[in-house]
This record gives sequence, structure tokens and C-alpha cells, in this order.
Amino acid sequence: MGQYYYLIAGLPDIALDDGKIPFPITTFRTEAEGALTPKDKAYIDLFFLKFDNKNLLGQLRTPAGYVPDSRGSIPSETFAELIEAIKGEAEDEKKFLALHKYLPAYFAEFVRLYLSGMEKEAPQVTIPWEDRLAALYYSRAMKTGNKFVAEWFELNLNINNLLSAFTARKYGLDKADYIVGDNETARLLRTSNARDFGLGDAVEYLPAVQRIAEETDLFLREKKLDQLKWEWLEEQTFFKTFDIESVFAFLLRLEMLERWVTLDKAAGERTFRELVGAMKKGSNNILKDFKRNNN
Repeated sequence: MGQYYYLIAGLPDIALDDGKIPFPITTFRTEAEGALTPKDKAYIDLFFLKFDNKNLLGQLRTPAGYVPDSRGSIPSETFAELIEAIKGEAEDEKKFLALHKYLPAYFAEFVRLYLSGMEKEAPQVTIPWEDRLAALYYSRAMKTGNKFVAEWFELNLNINNLLSAFTARKYGLDKADYIVGDNETARLLRTSNARDFGLGDAVEYLPAVQRIAEETDLFLREKKLDQLKWEWLEEQTFFKTFDIESVFAFLLRLEMLERWVTLDKAAGERTFRELVGAMKKGSNNILKDFKRNNN
């Protein structure tokens, strides 16, 4: 693990309410890669895997017409070959994976799950495919060798699951149908009927997330969520000023800022109303379509 005095000293100060970004996250990745050790560069690559996740799912859904997110690094052709290899004989899959050892193992696991689900479960897949893929991604990320990076991904998994649990409880839905992952928080959210889901003081940000879940204005809700995460990043990196943790945290904050600069408030309000309406009806199909259309 390196000390990155020059890299971090040269980074601009950014705030969540800034009206513009100093540079895109892809530019930061390019600039930072030359300064990072191979081990620390792997953490940055782990962050960008989420765009490859998006592209993999897009390739599965619309193999001919999907336009990949340029922030991903794995070519569409590789995803297409992976899908075809898994559709074929077991030997084909084995040979493909042997030649592409750099691909995360959960990619193949998800493709098998997706193809099986399309055959056996469609159209009644309760948990959206985006969430299933995210759960596999978080599971891998939470096993990384860096405590801060692992805890960041667990924080996001827990927040997403808490929001799902609060919303499901509000509208009388079975919260277990919307919880993903297999950490202790996820297991308690699925099974506990206690007001605090049996989490007690184990999740210190539980009250804050509950207050955010009660916010009906999507714009304010998303802003408060990012503010919560922003403050968490500042607290966790306070004594790691020149470490990889601060480099990783800057990337995360930069992405938040980049998203807010391009966020359309009117569109956000509209999609939130659609989600609430769908959950009131308790329709899994509507929820699935909503998540697909508004990914």
C-alpha cells in the first residue's frame, strides 16, 4: 500500500453542492493509474466494475441493440462470447473461462442465473436482475483486502436493503422479497419483525436512513443519502490523508458530484412517483420494469 503525497496534494477540493465537476471520473482514473501500486490500482478497477455489470446485463437483455456504458472496460464482444459459451457445452464454458481468467467469477455465475431464470421463472422474478447482480458484486467487493473499501461496499448494501425494508413495511409488502445479499444485516432484515429489525446499535446510521426513507421528495431523498455517504467517507479517511483510502474516497465523491451535475429534478420526481405507485399495488412485474427502465 503506497503513500500518495503528490497525487492527493494535487486534487481539488470538491463539495456535494458544487455546480460543476473539475474533471470526469474516467479522467481521474487515467491520471491516478500511473501513480498507484498494482495492488491499490485494483481497488479503483473494482469501483469501475459496476459499469461492466451494467453492460453485462444490457448484453443479456438486448444483445443486438445495447449501447454499452463507455466507463466499463470489458468489450461487448467478450460478454457475448461468455454468454454463448455458457449456453453451449460445459467444455466450451470451461475453455472460455480458462482463457479469460481476468473476468470476475460472479459474471459467469450471474449469466447462469439469468439464463436459468428466463427459462424457469419469467415473468415472475421477484428480485430485479439489477439487484441480483449488485448482490454478487457487493459480495466480491466486501471480501477485498482493504478494510475501508470492503466497508464502503457493505455500507451501500446495507443502505439499499434498509430503504427496501422500510418501503416494503410501509406498504405492507413482504420485505424478504426485496432484500439482497447475505451479510448479517440482510439476514436480520429478512426475518425480524422488530421496529429496528433487530439491528439495535449494530448499524449506527439506521435512524438516519429511516428518516431519509420517509422523505417523499426524491431530489431531497437522494441528496440526503449522498450527504450521509459523503460524511461517512470524510470520517473514515480523516487519519488516512495520503493513503489509498483517500484516493478511493475522492473517486467516490467525484462520482456523486458528477451525478448531481447531470441530475434532472423533474425526471427524478416522476420516476419516484412511479415507484411508489408500483409498490402500493404490490406488483413485482411493475417494479421489475421500473428498475429496468430507470437503471
